[in-house]
Amino acid sequence: MAGRDLASIVTVMAILGGTAGYLLSDHYSNATDTALSASAAETQHSVESITETASIPDQTPRHETVVLEQGSNLMAVLTASGLERTIAYDAIEALRDVYNPRKLRAGQEFELVYSGDTQDSDELLDVLSFQPDPETIVSVSRTDDGFNASSDKIELTMAQNVAAGTIEQSLFLAAERNGVPLPVLMEMIELYSYEVDFQRDIQPGDSFEVMYQELNNDAGERVRYGDVIYASMTLSGHEVRLYSYTDSHGDTDFYNQKGESYRRALMRTPINGARLSSGYGGRKHPVLGYTKMHKGVDFAAPPGTPIFAAGNGNIARIGPYSSYGNYIRIRHNDSYSTAYAHMTGFAKGLRQGSRVKQGDVIGYVGATGRVTGPHLHYEILKDNVQVNPMRIKMPSGKKLKDKELETFLADAQILRKQYAELSLENRKIASAD
Repeated sequence: MAGRDLASIVTVMAILGGTAGYLLSDHYSNATDTALSASAAETQHSVESITETASIPDQTPRHETVVLEQGSNLMAVLTASGLERTIAYDAIEALRDVYNPRKLRAGQEFELVYSGDTQDSDELLDVLSFQPDPETIVSVSRTDDGFNASSDKIELTMAQNVAAGTIEQSLFLAAERNGVPLPVLMEMIELYSYEVDFQRDIQPGDSFEVMYQELNNDAGERVRYGDVIYASMTLSGHEVRLYSYTDSHGDTDFYNQKGESYRRALMRTPINGARLSSGYGGRKHPVLGYTKMHKGVDFAAPPGTPIFAAGNGNIARIGPYSSYGNYIRIRHNDSYSTAYAHMTGFAKGLRQGSRVKQGDVIGYVGATGRVTGPHLHYEILKDNVQVNPMRIKMPSGKKLKDKELETFLADAQILRKQYAELSLENRKIASAD
């Protein structure tokens, strides 16, 4: 009986612990106290083990990826994932502060993060995030007051790459064969369009070089292409090198090896990737059927192809104009104007008197007016008389002088060295493969 009483007291002491256990132990002898202490310690260790085993496990975040299907919307995606409708609504309303959900497209992925692993709880959504483009991450996060949205730019790392090739049939085919990205090729064509007629001036055996920027994310993946910083074209044995240079005023332009700006007052070809389908001069009119003076040049291109302003100026006329169809005329200065005809439509916001800059999109290729198919009819007028856009000597641009020229020439030498080093590195990689 005494043994059972002793065991009971030991258990109570172990459970109560502290002062209560100490006071109870005062009723027994020192010998008994020693036994009690040993038993209590053992029992206490057992209770602590039980308590530790029964503690609440750490809750780890649960991640889920959902995709916007064709014909669906974000509300449908979130509720289908198990979110209660009011929670989904609150998250979407917060999102509107930084991003319009109507801009979301089918295939967009969303990362959902929950605070625990209970899938059917309405209160566990912590973060909704997605990348609407490779350079932006949008997040909606839970706060004490609901949800808060943010839009952050992903930091990109600038790198450089090079390409070169010999033209056998066309610049397009040569560029494609030698791995020139299309955006880089388009910029290169625009740069040389001030002086080069890409239909007539390029011959088999001509060659090109180009160095351009690439922007990569933290994983080393290319996000997009940057600017061309050096280009060279050798046409019929004549080499023209172009270097990107930022002058002492902070203005960036392209200059040839003499320090002369290659951007002329007017572009010869105010359209990218088009084919010269009809030149300047007398021809048999394709619609009227008799010989008639063609006072411009025609560029055949798919409907909707952008058309650029050939130079800085003000729009003197815009709208339907006789057989020209949809027509724009830009006045550049007291001597020069340019005209663009047969457009399917004009760029938004343009009207008579609007100021445009060289390279601005002013309209799109169409087949309005007296035509047989979609193309751009382009004219350059000098003192209100049409002249041949392919043969007129364009007014020259800026020319660097003195200290500015010295700085440019030093920078140009650095770009040439960088191009040579990258070319050698690429050849080594190609040989290893």
